[in-house]
Amino acid sequence: MNRLIVLLFCSATLFAAETRVQMKDLPEVVQKTVKQETANAKLRGLAKEVENGQTLYEAETIVNGATRDILIDPQGVIVELEEATSLAKISPAAQSALKALAGTGKILSVEKVTKGSRVTYEASIQKSGKKSEVAVNGDGTTAK
Repeated sequence: MNRLIVLLFCSATLFAAETRVQMKDLPEVVQKTVKQETANAKLRGLAKEVENGQTLYEAETIVNGATRDILIDPQGVIVELEEATSLAKISPAAQSALKALAGTGKILSVEKVTKGSRVTYEASIQKSGKKSEVAVNGDGTTAK
């Protein structure tokens, strides 16, 4: 029985666990990054995530009416940036790929996701009453 409990506990910690936090709960270097990144934005919320044993902090913001989520490591470095965009604002190759993946479905939203120098586009699609997400690179190839 004890082994089962330990196994279940270890399995649960492999998945992301998100906890809402306040600015004062963040490491000082993360606070500095959040303050810099929200200078011209509205801060909607902060969260602490633990995924596969790695702690990250998320700042949910609104910039010019669009959502922008920033994932920050404990050293204050931005590791991922998700920005709401429109289909019209992305490369023609990415537009075509997302439209092809949606098929007869409807593209509900598009986000530009930047990790380091890599940019991908994620779309939320509704098809036959079911929602799903797809991701493509700027050249239209499927993102992994």
